[in-house]
Amino acid sequence: MDDALKKLDAEIDALDGDFSVWLGRPGHEPVYARDVDRPHYPASTMKTGVMAAAFRLADAGELDLDSQVPVHNHFTSAVGGHFTMDPDYDSDPQVWQYQGATVSLRWLVRRMIVRSSNLATNLVLEQVGYTAAQDAYRVCGATNSMTRRGIEDAAARDAGVDNEVTAKDLALQLSAMHDHTLASPQSCKEMLAILTAQELNTDFARGLPENVDVALKNGWIVGIRHSAAVIYPHDAPAFVLSACASSPLADSEDGDDEVCRLYGRLARAAWDARHTLA
Repeated sequence: MDDALKKLDAEIDALDGDFSVWLGRPGHEPVYARDVDRPHYPASTMKTGVMAAAFRLADAGELDLDSQVPVHNHFTSAVGGHFTMDPDYDSDPQVWQYQGATVSLRWLVRRMIVRSSNLATNLVLEQVGYTAAQDAYRVCGATNSMTRRGIEDAAARDAGVDNEVTAKDLALQLSAMHDHTLASPQSCKEMLAILTAQELNTDFARGLPENVDVALKNGWIVGIRHSAAVIYPHDAPAFVLSACASSPLADSEDGDDEVCRLYGRLARAAWDARHTLA
């Protein structure tokens, strides 16, 4: 661990909350690992696994990504019954404009990532199912994360049926995508392209050059802020950075709080060490 990462490690020790970090090359052991198996509520990072489930089913011929999907706001709870979603809780108003119409599943997958659409997520999850979403973790050796309910399924949450993620599992999933083992090579390339088109760059981007390609999915609610990315320097091999924070310092929903700023410093330290992440 270089001096900048050591300094950040000591800084995190003094912070209130639970912090997990995984940093290293895809397919290798991390050079910096901090509490990587600690479970966190995933917020929107679970959407990467839902996307992977859709592409894996398409590879198997069980799902057509170009099929038309009705846009609706009426979902079956993981514990039975039904629930609806609040459009004001969604960062992407565009999908809501198509209620009562149909859109392609591929478009929904993209909105689920680049604008973190909650409505698109539940519509895609409805198509792929929980088992496929779980398989998108297990196929790459991610053993501690789970997707057991959709977004805003309050009945399931209150019954203890919830989603979890770890920094290690997020890193393993992105590493498998980079190595083209999470799905077919073509599907992995398309998923990475979608992640690279991420529009909600509020954390790692603070510490990275503007012209670097970053395949990223982040997520936050009050008390939670996570980010996981494959970063592609022009002068060094790609590396994976995954960070999860369950902390009262994650107190903003507009992408600007102490944890967000910490992630910028973490990304800068990782970037500066990019040549020696052996």
